[in-house]
Formats: sequence, C-alpha cells, structure tokens
Amino acid sequence: MSATDVYRAPALSPEGATVERHWRDLAARRRLYTIGGLVFLFLALSGSLWFANETNAGKFFDRLPYVADFFAELKPRDWFDPVRALFDLPSPYDDGSLKFDYPEGRVYLTQSIYIPEYFHRMIETLNIALFSTLVGATFGFLLCFLAAGNITASRWLRFATRRFLEIVRAFPEIVIAGFFLAVFSLGPIPAILAVSIHTVGALGKMFFEVVENVDMKPEEGLRALGANWVERVWFGIVPQVLPNFMSYVLLRFEINVRASTILGAVGAGGIGESLRLSISRGHEAKTLAIVFLLFCTIVAVDQVSAWLRHRLVGRQAFAYGRGE
Repeated sequence: MSATDVYRAPALSPEGATVERHWRDLAARRRLYTIGGLVFLFLALSGSLWFANETNAGKFFDRLPYVADFFAELKPRDWFDPVRALFDLPSPYDDGSLKFDYPEGRVYLTQSIYIPEYFHRMIETLNIALFSTLVGATFGFLLCFLAAGNITASRWLRFATRRFLEIVRAFPEIVIAGFFLAVFSLGPIPAILAVSIHTVGALGKMFFEVVENVDMKPEEGLRALGANWVERVWFGIVPQVLPNFMSYVLLRFEINVRASTILGAVGAGGIGESLRLSISRGHEAKTLAIVFLLFCTIVAVDQVSAWLRHRLVGRQAFAYGRGE
C-alpha cells in the first residue's frame, strides 16, 4: 500500500451499526438536554434578578454600586482598633460614645478578671449549637429505629415516624425561630428550640438510613436466643452504627454553629445579634472584630470536627473517591 492510499475502516455489521446509531441518538439527546438546561437556568436567573429588582424598595441594580461604599466604610481608623474591640481594650479614639467604648461590654468574673464581650457572645452561640445538637441527636437516635424497615415490623409506625421526621426538617430554622420568638420573645430559648427541632429531623433521617444498611446477622442471632426488641437493637445494631452516628452528630454540630449565628442576627441572642447591631450602628472596628472571631471559630470547629470524624469512622471512608 502506497503512502498516498487512504485507510478505510471496515464496514460495520448490522448490530454494530445499530449500536452506533443508538449512541449517536443518545449523544444528540444529551446535547439537547444540556442546551435546554442552560437556557432554563439563564431564564430562571434573569427572572429572579428582575423580580428582586422590581420588588426591592431600593431597586436591586440601583443599589449595587453602594456595595463598594459599604466595604469602604468598614475601614477602621487604624488596623489595631479591631483588636482592641475584640479584647475590650481602651481605644485612643474614645469620645464617650458606644462606638469606641470597648471596655463597656466586658463580662466580669471577678473584680479584675473578665471575658471580652464578643468571646462571651461566641460562647453563647456555641452553647446554643451544642445543646441543640445534643437534644436533636438524642431524639433522632430514639426515633431512627422506629423508622428503619429492617428493625420495625409495623408499616404504620414506620410511616408515621418518617413523616414526622420529614415535617420537622421541612421548615428552616429561621422559620421555626420566628414562631418561637413570638411566643418566648427575644433570647436564646427560641434559637435552641428551632435548631433542636430541625436537628431531630435531619439526624433522624440520616440515622435510620444507616440502620437500614447494617449487617442483620447479630440481630438474628440475638433473636434466636430469645432477646426482646430493645435488647436486639441495643446489642445487635447500636455497636455497628455508633461510629457513623457520632460522625453525623459532629457534622451537624458544624451546621448548627452557623445556624445559631444566623438566628442571633434576628434577635435570638449570641454573636449574630452583636454583628447585626454593630453593622446597623456603623461600628466598623467592632464589625471587623466579630467577623474575624466568627471566621476563626468556624474554621476551628470544622477542623476539630473533621479530625474527630476521621478518628471515628477511619480515613478510608473519607479518602474514597479522591484516589487516596
């Protein structure tokens, strides 16, 4: 064969031609779906922006140029002032107003020992998240076994439990908190109730999905020995699922820290309330101090939680899918 000859592929068999035609149809259909999805996404985004602009009293697009002005106004007089605000140290710019009266917020433990105001508020937020996580995990733990199909024989009990878990996690924490704020007024109680209720639904669902994937041989062995339902669950199921349960609880605690901060901004106490007040009053040093404290706290919580989850369920579970 000379160099100028063109290689021609052998003709496909009827079966091969059918496969190729089917593959081309699938590829064309996938391209069509992709283009349709992109067009829909563009229209949805454009419509959302238009709706936001029309319904916003200040006009969404008209106010966009002022975003840069807002960040420019956050610049403190000197960059050590946010540190003074964070640790409640006296400011050289103190003019008698709350803007620079940083020591005013100190929480004294004794006559000479105090906790800086924002550290105290951050501890309050962490307490809300921790207590809510514990309450939610406790009730989620109790309900998950009733929702698991391999543990609970009653179809109606499973149905009722699963629907309850769906209902309590269907509403965002801020919606639940709005209801409890009307009942209990401002403070951490509405935040604790809202986050706890949502956590019950979220953890309950994840828990019963773990339970439904356990090895049932230990439970079957206990059943053969005459163990009752509680004994079979406690000794046959719980030891298998406990590491995964703890991993989910730690992950939920991370989420609840953020949720508690957001709820604080609507009057439920904690560091979120301090952030809202400092922004609305134009206290730039205090705002930067709170943002820095929030950033450090959330990063620390995430890192500690990730380390504990690695220890509980093993690094292999987290390395799967990353090629490690």
